[in-house]
Amino acid sequence: MKRLVFSLASILIAVTSLTAQAAGDAAAGERKAAVCAACHGADGNSAIGSNPKLAGQNERYLLKQMHDVKSGARPIAMMTGLLDNLSEQDLADIAAFYASKVVTVNGANPDLIETGERIYRAGVEELGIAACSACHAPTGSGVAQAGFPALGGQHAEYISTQMKAFRAGTRNNDGDPAPMRIIAERLTDAEIEALANYVSGLH
Repeated sequence: MKRLVFSLASILIAVTSLTAQAAGDAAAGERKAAVCAACHGADGNSAIGSNPKLAGQNERYLLKQMHDVKSGARPIAMMTGLLDNLSEQDLADIAAFYASKVVTVNGANPDLIETGERIYRAGVEELGIAACSACHAPTGSGVAQAGFPALGGQHAEYISTQMKAFRAGTRNNDGDPAPMRIIAERLTDAEIEALANYVSGLH
């Protein structure tokens, strides 16, 4: 199909290019993540909607995002310089710490659930958008081995902001197949809001 957004095969090929990660130590990571608590919460469950929850996120995804922030591939003003002096082992330990925690689930607005669920579980065929569940799992737990992030329980505000950033091209660290940029550019603001709302209550 001409309008097919991407194939799972192309994403899996891209995943193989990710660098091997060191084994993380969650106990050591708890100490090293102390400075992160101000924005992400002591256990990775941030209290502010604009700051992502890191609790329960898979290690591979967390490690990639920290690499991208450190290298500048994913610029986040509030994190400028915070990772500069951390070693590969430090990053792996922090990732292991957050992965060991349990994400809290938010309540979702019932008025938006139907649209959000439809997009998440079935995609939008006429726009060539595949189901989000194909990469992020039906429960929103992600696919840890492939480095596809968990989304269930994440703040709706954060999900919405990131989707719009992918759409605008101000966030572009989703790899060469650009699945998130392609999907986001085909969704309206209302569809993004509904999807983000659904994900925030998914577990």
